[in-house]
Amino acid sequence: MTFTRSGAELSELDLALLRESIRLSEQSRKDGRHPFAALVADAQGQIIASAGNNSMPPEGDPTQHAELVAAARAARLLAPEQLAGCTLYTSAEPCCMCAGAVYWTGIGRVVYALSEHALLGLTGAHPENPTFSLPCREVFARGQRTVQVHGPLLEDEAATAHQGFWA
Repeated sequence: MTFTRSGAELSELDLALLRESIRLSEQSRKDGRHPFAALVADAQGQIIASAGNNSMPPEGDPTQHAELVAAARAARLLAPEQLAGCTLYTSAEPCCMCAGAVYWTGIGRVVYALSEHALLGLTGAHPENPTFSLPCREVFARGQRTVQVHGPLLEDEAATAHQGFWA
């Protein structure tokens, strides 16, 4: 077992799935998109849905962040009680829009790599990624149901997909 900053246990499977989201973010960059990716997996680690970002101009939709797309795909495939046992694994902390999507789909847990703060350090003031200074934990804390959050984790690994991209 390994531990998050909050002291809660994460399994080797959690870390493997988080690394898969990081790998997918690298693939997203290779595909000419922003270097973000997310996946939704059930409690046994079966991947239900995954996505990279599709928010890059000029043809992209700025609302098509990887976390939102993966959560929406999972919600079309699973019942709410099944989603409650799922985890969203993402290469970067969900923004407030994506945290809302996780909340509304009923996904019960989030594991993320890069913090919003670390991401801002990589992107700077790039116009294609105007980050919010609003941690996903704060968004979830305002809701009526609990969403467990683990992260940031593996930030150095997740940062490699961003190196040189936002210059």
